[in-house]
Amino acid sequence: MFKKAVEAKSHQRLSGADRKKLKRNLRDKFPRASDADLDVLLPPKAEITVAKFQNRVQVYGIEGGLPMVFDIDGRGTEIYPTVFALWKVPELLPSFMLKGGEVSRYIIGGADLMFPGISIPVEGLPSFLAGEPWAVKVPGNPAPIAVGATTMSSTEALKAGLRGKALRITHYYRDFLWESVEGHYVPNTGFLEDVVFEDPVLVSSSQGLDSCEDAADASEDPENNIKNEEEGESEPNTVSTTEIDAKSGMAEEAIANVGDIKLEDDASANETNVEEPLALSVEDVDAYLDKCLLQALHTTVKDKDLPMPGSTLWSNHVLPCRPSNVTLDIKKSSHKKLSKWLQAKASVGLIAVKEDKHKKEVVLFSVNRNHPDYLSFKPEIRKVEKSDQVGDHATSENRSQKMLEVTEIYKPSVHVNPIFASVGADGGRLYSASEASEIVFKYVEKENLVKPTNKSIVVLDPTLCDALFKGAIKKGSAYPTEIHKKDLGSAFIGRMQAHHVVTRGTDSVVRKGAIKTIQIMTERRQGNKKVTRVSGTETFLIDAEPLASELQKKFACSTSVAELPGKKGQEVLIQGGVIDDVAKHLVGQYGIPKRYIEVLDKTRK
Repeated sequence: MFKKAVEAKSHQRLSGADRKKLKRNLRDKFPRASDADLDVLLPPKAEITVAKFQNRVQVYGIEGGLPMVFDIDGRGTEIYPTVFALWKVPELLPSFMLKGGEVSRYIIGGADLMFPGISIPVEGLPSFLAGEPWAVKVPGNPAPIAVGATTMSSTEALKAGLRGKALRITHYYRDFLWESVEGHYVPNTGFLEDVVFEDPVLVSSSQGLDSCEDAADASEDPENNIKNEEEGESEPNTVSTTEIDAKSGMAEEAIANVGDIKLEDDASANETNVEEPLALSVEDVDAYLDKCLLQALHTTVKDKDLPMPGSTLWSNHVLPCRPSNVTLDIKKSSHKKLSKWLQAKASVGLIAVKEDKHKKEVVLFSVNRNHPDYLSFKPEIRKVEKSDQVGDHATSENRSQKMLEVTEIYKPSVHVNPIFASVGADGGRLYSASEASEIVFKYVEKENLVKPTNKSIVVLDPTLCDALFKGAIKKGSAYPTEIHKKDLGSAFIGRMQAHHVVTRGTDSVVRKGAIKTIQIMTERRQGNKKVTRVSGTETFLIDAEPLASELQKKFACSTSVAELPGKKGQEVLIQGGVIDDVAKHLVGQYGIPKRYIEVLDKTRK
């Protein structure tokens, strides 16, 4: 409905009679709403305005304030609340709960809600009729993210096997109606630019309440506590008093011992005499884990990168902080699993985590930077070799700060997940191309799929054939029965989700999709003047404002920074045709590979 920008052709105030008529319609359309709820949406003494659009849509709101409801056909038959109204009265409409926060990417990207993306409650699918207005929510976040109309009744949905479209979305967070409001806002910090997760405030408070309740239950009912220990693993959010004391004592012991542990500099790996891996006890592994986590929280884990999947925290932040002669294996710790270790750190208040049941992975939501363990820890500063000349030292330090590393990584998709599950690999983490290839060849070896008469050929069993070709072969065409070994790795990687890691100095970010290039374009403006536009620098962790100031001094010209349309980042505007000079500057000073720079000169005939 509001996927494209549409300007209102008229604005006017509602008369008293129209105002009463609107409230009557709202009472009929939203039976859940009380008179008090309607007064919250449309205060009695506030002026109400209506904006009429060319597509017949009418948007009602408070004058000088936020839009509250909109009428699709202008006749009062299809009235829906805006997200601003739902944030004021969250229970105004019944709501569908998504299976996880990741599903919200599709909803706020403009897609309709499908039944497979809905979390069906234990009591079963709620009852509804076709054409009813329903809201959409994310688990752990009370604020709805979208509103729409059901496409079928609950009876028809069950007959269809809960497949197909459940809700035709008419309005959602970050669409043009939301963006067009001058005072648009988000209800809590779970609302990010391209996805909505749980509200971290509610998560941390609920975890605190859960731990207190569980501790009370355990102390009141020791027999139940013993029973839980005998049965094995407890619920993910349930921590007994004994378990908390044990983990707290373990954490205190680890923190007390970390002072004796020194993180070696990466340069030691390049020395001629390479140290042999240390044989670590369970207590040593626990101590190194806590040391590396604190080091990562101080140096590489930024609040702007949260929430962060536990696998990303482990592979991109914790492991790089380990000493060169230490091999950290979470299975050799007392926690045995990454999720249990992170939950143990959350139980002592250092971090806040939540299990993403859709991905079956623990997600890091926040870091308590006022925690005693965090404040008492002194992160190791990597030693920099002293240079004989001060100028050379400054140059090397400047280069180290601007050092860029771009790595392509891949995440298992639904196509290849059975292969990872078969070999016992983690389907939730990110893999390099070589690691992904090892997984598929491990599966080939496990299932003995190498052709006996030709060792360079792999015979495709149904699982491997589906992983490589299901959905990619045209209907009516026969599926391959074998593949050459040299093509297997690339075909397998091509079925995974592409990601990339960009690292500059101590800053590192993981993004979904292939890496985007920097665009440098020169064009003519009024008066035959040239202007050079540079965009996409944020991909490589280059801030537009400092870059503009730097280029202004270098080229002795005026520069400015402007927002790109659609909130797609910023661009630097430089007066003059300096397209080649800017490209050389980005390559020389920031280490951007030439293949990631696109140059277009529109002034050449």
